[in-house]
Amino acid sequence: MDFYGRQNEQKALKAIERKSGEHAQFTMIVGRRRIGKTTLLLETYKEKKVLYLFVSRNSEQVLCQQFQDLAEKEIGLKIYGTITRFSDLFGLLLNYAKSQQYTLIIDEFQEFDRINPAIYSDIQKQWDLNKDKIRLNLIVCGSVYSLMTKIFENSKEPLFGRLTAKINLQAFPVATIKQILSDYNSKYSGEDLLCLYLISGGVPQYVALLMNAKATTRRKMLATVFQTGSPFLTEGKDILISEFGRDYAIYFAVLQLISQGKTRQSEIDSIIEKNTGAYLQNLETDFSVIARKKPLFSKPGSRNTVWEIEDNFLRFWFRFIASYPSLFEAGRFDRIFEILARDYAQYSGGVLERYFIQKYREEESVTAIGQFWDRKGEHEIDLIALDDLKKTAVIAEVKLNKSKINLNVLKQKSAAIAKELQNYTCSFLGLSLEEM
Repeated sequence: MDFYGRQNEQKALKAIERKSGEHAQFTMIVGRRRIGKTTLLLETYKEKKVLYLFVSRNSEQVLCQQFQDLAEKEIGLKIYGTITRFSDLFGLLLNYAKSQQYTLIIDEFQEFDRINPAIYSDIQKQWDLNKDKIRLNLIVCGSVYSLMTKIFENSKEPLFGRLTAKINLQAFPVATIKQILSDYNSKYSGEDLLCLYLISGGVPQYVALLMNAKATTRRKMLATVFQTGSPFLTEGKDILISEFGRDYAIYFAVLQLISQGKTRQSEIDSIIEKNTGAYLQNLETDFSVIARKKPLFSKPGSRNTVWEIEDNFLRFWFRFIASYPSLFEAGRFDRIFEILARDYAQYSGGVLERYFIQKYREEESVTAIGQFWDRKGEHEIDLIALDDLKKTAVIAEVKLNKSKINLNVLKQKSAAIAKELQNYTCSFLGLSLEEM
């Protein structure tokens, strides 16, 4: 698949590279696995002098030998003798930047924590001693959010306060997802677009896997995901075990319950038979996998809160793959596919609501956006988008089938928030597959 989007990120990275010609720059890029960090950097700097180092799970000595060879091949830095400590290699790379401006990318930077945690202190010491003398564009990337945050934002860590820039790389916006699908299938339907969004959430690697497989319709996308050998089948486990460590089984159980609609802590605790408050807090704060969701206009401290998995693919994976381990282990993907077919309409209806919330957030002039529900579940509103500058509000009902939308009922529901909307000019809309 061709390179798409990322114009804002490329603009920022090019500006950082220009600054490094006068003052050394130290940038962190963080984002979940498969989000396209490496592709973005190599595409942005393809005309520049770049040394790209990938920190694999290997010994420090082996990594240094690999990096030493790459330094000579990619930027012409000849190193005599055998380097066995990254500290020594990093010192030579900084010294080279005294005479040559270049970009140094260190990917999966958090893996140094497993190899030799002292490397971070060594980098800090050498950076502090040399940063005012070098022309280096240093970029470190990481996919384990909790570790990268700890390395750079914990005041007790040696690299705290050293960054000059930080980029949190997100999935593609809905406009880019639509553009990609249109390029591969100009006759795509709303169902096709919704399925691509439902599975991939705009994560570039997942979009590329589907497009390269010519899976451009809903039927072909789902068949590709559930075919024997599909990388999607083990993906959730692969990307999260490294985050959660030894407690991954409990975290997985919590996420599985949330994906099945058990979105309140009281429900989760009663099933797991354990207080999961700390796990939910970690999933939100340290791992950025879930988020608290409150009705729009909630008062501070309101307990009318539910939990939601933020990542579309992980929501899908926990709901339809992790929930059926026996079928998965037996290779009965046909049975899982039958369950998906049975539940798809209900599940995709909720994803369609997420799609329109994201679309309005990205494309419309809104100062606040969300949903509304009361504790009794009598006044649920799928989308409310506010513009405090123009004092306008869009209130929408979202359904797969447009014929089932009843705007009169929607207006009746909005009476529950009439006080909050009294200063707004309100528009009532029905949003369906046709408006995607």
